[in-house]
Amino acid sequence: MLILHCPHCDRMVDETDLHAGGEAHLKRYGPGSEAEVFENYLFMRANPKGVHFERWRHVYGCGKWFLAARNTATLEVYGTYAAQTTEPPQAIRDAISEKQPGWRWGTFQ
Repeated sequence: MLILHCPHCDRMVDETDLHAGGEAHLKRYGPGSEAEVFENYLFMRANPKGVHFERWRHVYGCGKWFLAARNTATLEVYGTYAAQTTEPPQAIRDAISEKQPGWRWGTFQ
């Protein structure tokens, strides 16, 4: 079972208290963008085997959104952080680099 730390209410919660919101750190495109760009934003998502950044909502708790960095192959969680950030905190990037030599922020995009 996946257990994540909610950075807002400072609780460890399992996935039954959470709702997955998809890939994190996407550049948002809306109506008025080129059709192909908007279509890619709506439908194309990374599905990596390994390090992945995701959005989660603590539905049965504080109700707030947060982001998680985890490994999709091993379910190892590197850390969680507030959804209002544009990139993962340095501590999380360091934790990933320690476990995944050669990994760099931005190489997955």
